[in-house]
Amino acid sequence: MKYAKNIIETIGNTPLVKINNITKDIPALVLAKIETTNPGNSIKDRMALKMIEDAEKSGKLKPGGTIIEGTSGNTGMGLAIAAVIKGYKCIFTSTDKQSKEKFDALRAFGAEVIVCPTNVEPEDPRSYYSVSSRLEKEVPNSWKPNQYDNPSNAQAHYESTGPEIWEQTDGKITHLVVGVGTGGTISGTAKFLKEKNPAIKILGIDTYGSVFKKYKETGIFDKNEIYPYVTEGIGEDFLPQNVDFSLIDHFEKVTDKDAAVMTRKIVKEEAIFAGNSAGSAMAGLIQMKDMFKEGDVVVVIFHDHGTRYLGKMFNDDWMREKGYLDKKGLTAKDLVSTRGKEKLITIEASQNLSEAIAMMNKLDISQIPVTNDKRIVGSLNESELFSQIVKNPDITKQPVSEVMQPAFSFADISTPVDLLSTMITPTNPAVLVRDFKTDETFIITRHDIIQALTK
Repeated sequence: MKYAKNIIETIGNTPLVKINNITKDIPALVLAKIETTNPGNSIKDRMALKMIEDAEKSGKLKPGGTIIEGTSGNTGMGLAIAAVIKGYKCIFTSTDKQSKEKFDALRAFGAEVIVCPTNVEPEDPRSYYSVSSRLEKEVPNSWKPNQYDNPSNAQAHYESTGPEIWEQTDGKITHLVVGVGTGGTISGTAKFLKEKNPAIKILGIDTYGSVFKKYKETGIFDKNEIYPYVTEGIGEDFLPQNVDFSLIDHFEKVTDKDAAVMTRKIVKEEAIFAGNSAGSAMAGLIQMKDMFKEGDVVVVIFHDHGTRYLGKMFNDDWMREKGYLDKKGLTAKDLVSTRGKEKLITIEASQNLSEAIAMMNKLDISQIPVTNDKRIVGSLNESELFSQIVKNPDITKQPVSEVMQPAFSFADISTPVDLLSTMITPTNPAVLVRDFKTDETFIITRHDIIQALTK
């Protein structure tokens, strides 16, 4: 009889499937490594089990212990599955941009999930990194895997993912395309493959709002690259130790919209129900199509399952709200082009409110984004300032950071105007529109929309 003694024995040995329709204009053979067949429906099962087993061997994880980790969902699932089999408790911290389905799935395995704000620095005590580190110190007999810096993460893929791909392609693989988050998948797999054939090209997929691509190309960690983004599972606002840049030949950035649209396209055209990072990887692959020639064998990792995103990419209302479904009529790009591409005016959070008011009066503007070290962290608007100053005239002596409102929402420059208008409310009087291809940001107000629609 052939059977697994428990569910964790079914991790790995995932299939390689040819992509036919989406890549019909690419001369190379494109194969998807379908990691959704793992018990937790993602590639993270591999490294989660490896981290636990290595921690058990070293004595860091003791019987009856509690596993505490910051996760976007999939690593937590892998840890939770192994924890059930091995008898551990789990506490996971995550960000409020992750899909609700991920949290519900983690709780189904008995894990406790703590949701933290997305748009804070990693060092901020509210971040999911910091909260997990604090809990490790407070909870007795606990262990934090720290997937970002734990070498067992990359080692899992060196021992399993890399050898599988090499064997499945009969050593003919020429390119590997992988979305990069913790860096474990791409670095571990790349290390094995390049040891077999140094000519294999390793292509990392990054997202706008993340630091990887610029750091690889310039060696500069640029905080101005960091801003909120929608895409899940890839990109970071810091440099995990598991990202071995020396093994990665090229980074390709993909917009939130292109990733979301491609995520749906994979299901409709290939009947593979994969998640958001697969959409990013395939969109990036299409952008890089000129790199591939006849006879090449390109393997792209499909990290996780589409069921994780039923409330997002596979929800029409959510897609419309984000402006990702194509609609006729004016777009944010039309508004920007008709008024001219003026430079975005901002004010630093450390400046006095009186300076901000003087600037707004001089430039005749009613709202302004607030920055901290050139990153947008808040906003000021005329109506709210009026009510605060009436209550307390001395407030003008305070720094902007003490009186600012939440940051204006971000939208892609291709967002239709009718959807853009729904994002402008009395409490949110403007929207920041970003052209991810040119790395420019513009502000759109109610006045701009009225002018465009009444011309």
